[in-house]
Amino acid sequence: MLPIVDKPVIQYLVEEAVASGIKEIIIVTGRGKRAIEDHFDVSWELESALIKKEEQELLREVRKISRLAEFIYVRQPEPLGDGDAILHAKKILKDEPFVVIFGDSIIDSEVPATKQLIDSFKKTREITIGVTNVTKEEVSSYGIVKPEKASHKIPAGGETFRIAEMVEKPSKEKAPSTLAMVGKYVVTPDIFEALEKVRSERGKVSGSGRKELRLIDGLRKLAEKQDIYGHLLDGTFYDTGDKFGMLKATIHYALKNPELAEKLKKFMKTKF
Repeated sequence: MLPIVDKPVIQYLVEEAVASGIKEIIIVTGRGKRAIEDHFDVSWELESALIKKEEQELLREVRKISRLAEFIYVRQPEPLGDGDAILHAKKILKDEPFVVIFGDSIIDSEVPATKQLIDSFKKTREITIGVTNVTKEEVSSYGIVKPEKASHKIPAGGETFRIAEMVEKPSKEKAPSTLAMVGKYVVTPDIFEALEKVRSERGKVSGSGRKELRLIDGLRKLAEKQDIYGHLLDGTFYDTGDKFGMLKATIHYALKNPELAEKLKKFMKTKF
């Protein structure tokens, strides 16, 4: 819910999903996240106040938020990882492919990043992971993929490739590439069985299944028997889970805002 200029990060992601053709959005929340539900709900008090003040432009913006899509909220009782969060949405998702978008990754692009992934998925009908190039110094902060260049299934254009290996936060010496997973996936229902199997196997070894379950755990399990693809996303990536990444995103979007761009440029010139 941290804001970038004039709206929270999650709204940028919801708008990206909607612009990609998605009409139903499931948000998995936890304790203390009620503000997310309130943000996308109808705000009668605020709308009434804006009507009285005849603030028509602001009123249109407020009403637009609650009408972006159909929102469904699922509660994750304990913070046991993003894989666990996905399992909590299983009953709603049923037997169809779906998009997973993490809340700390924004990509500013001409074609929405999620649409790029969906278009890529339509070519292969296999799980497709959004990736971007990062520096060698940054690889330890992300899941890194190794492309299999010899894949006979690579579509024309070379933007989509078969993944040979996925490594979680490797050192720069051990990273198989600089292609980082950036929290955007098109996933098939096979992921549910894979995640449940990983949890079951861990329980047998440790005597407890309460260890954090990550989406990448399920993806690795599936990669043992089926192809998984990466798609190099076109656009500028901002990691809003990082302080500097959040700052860069704020400056980037402020410079795109007609009301703020010139003021910000003048301010920055006085400082630098």
